[in-house]
Amino acid sequence: MLRVHFTADDLARVRVAAAPDPLWEITNSFQALISKDAPLLFGQWRTLVRPRMGRAHSLLAALLPPRGYSPDFLTPDLRGSFDLAAAIETVLGTPRIRLRRDLALFAASAHRAQPMPPLTRTLAEGEPAALRRLGSSLQAQHHSALAPFWDQIRTQVDADRAIRARSVLDGGTDGLLAGFRPVLRWHPPVLEADYPVPRNVYLRGRGLLLQPSFFCLRRPVTVADETLTPVLVYPIQHTLGWAQESAGTEDDTSLGALIGRTRAAILENVVTGATTGELALRLNVSGAAVSQHTAVLRRAGLLVSMRRGRHVLHTSTPTGLALLEGVRPSV
Repeated sequence: MLRVHFTADDLARVRVAAAPDPLWEITNSFQALISKDAPLLFGQWRTLVRPRMGRAHSLLAALLPPRGYSPDFLTPDLRGSFDLAAAIETVLGTPRIRLRRDLALFAASAHRAQPMPPLTRTLAEGEPAALRRLGSSLQAQHHSALAPFWDQIRTQVDADRAIRARSVLDGGTDGLLAGFRPVLRWHPPVLEADYPVPRNVYLRGRGLLLQPSFFCLRRPVTVADETLTPVLVYPIQHTLGWAQESAGTEDDTSLGALIGRTRAAILENVVTGATTGELALRLNVSGAAVSQHTAVLRRAGLLVSMRRGRHVLHTSTPTGLALLEGVRPSV
């Protein structure tokens, strides 16, 4: 079990990341790619992505086992920046002392199934050729496994953030932390989660960054080195069939069904998130009618729906926002 211990100062410094972190998504997606977990959510994505894997992925295979410790330097604190090129440069600029320390810890990990290749040893020495190969590997994973699906990834993370924002408005930081059940369990002043090994993390006034991750599977992830910025990477909810929609294999006939004032009004009202009940009240229609209309908008890729307890929260996608900005249907 993981137990994160808060002080009053820590509670004042809790924040949710503004976007998916490209490095956490690269590392988590690679581990999801070589795993067989969650076949309903990730099976189709694996089928689409695995044929694109090549030699560039071999170094990641050496550094990112499906379970157990992975080197912390692969997921540094990006200080609020989510630019891929800058993120990779941050990794490649890791001081040699940290490369050595993290890779020595990795080599000692009991979870590593195979001997470390010579290239990993040269990486520990910070040799330019090894670092260039690492940069190419990170870029290749993003290009093959993330870039074709990035709109869906960003949409789902934005929807999760909308849920977290509502939790804060309704209950402050206490409501935010309590709202992560069942993945995270808030027993003030301790946040608990299932974890492969027993571990206690003491924040000591530094606060906590909660990082939503599309490819985090089932349980949260954190860095091993407690001197680093405290971060807890947590899994978000997903829409089944997301990979198929991203690949463009769904027909788009549902777009033709968007003509109509009610659907246009729904699209306007879910820009900042709204539940089915809230939409029914605002538009003076039945909940069943709202569900029917949101299903059409969802199939068209214009909104995303996520269940939150007894409610379903609907949020605009980038495509839906672009439609509103470009067309602004009369309602």
